[in-house]
Amino acid sequence: VQLQASGGGLVQAGGSLRLSCIISGRTRTVMGWFRQAPGKGRELAAAISRSGDSTYYADSVKGRFTISRDNAKNTMYLQMNNLKPEDTAVYFCAARDGLMLDTIAYNYWGQGTQVTVSS
Repeated sequence: VQLQASGGGLVQAGGSLRLSCIISGRTRTVMGWFRQAPGKGRELAAAISRSGDSTYYADSVKGRFTISRDNAKNTMYLQMNNLKPEDTAVYFCAARDGLMLDTIAYNYWGQGTQVTVSS
């Protein structure tokens, strides 16, 4: 399984960004977006089931972020709205064997993409 993330950038507080992650190899996996802010551990921000009908969100992003996937395009998305400076982090897409969404036990990782939110 290979993952390639894109879409990060610099945005002002209150703005929006959309991250994309293309998956290749075994594509029907649970997928998620993790983030790691400077000096902090890696946090699972959102995750989505194989079919896309189940999702998980961390409390810190609920109501602002939306995770989705297009299995025909082998792509997962993270729409981030009303961004805050505390959302500044490197965002990683990941995939895992198994069905659980809310776990840190992801097996496959893409490279990170930087999201910076200025105040």
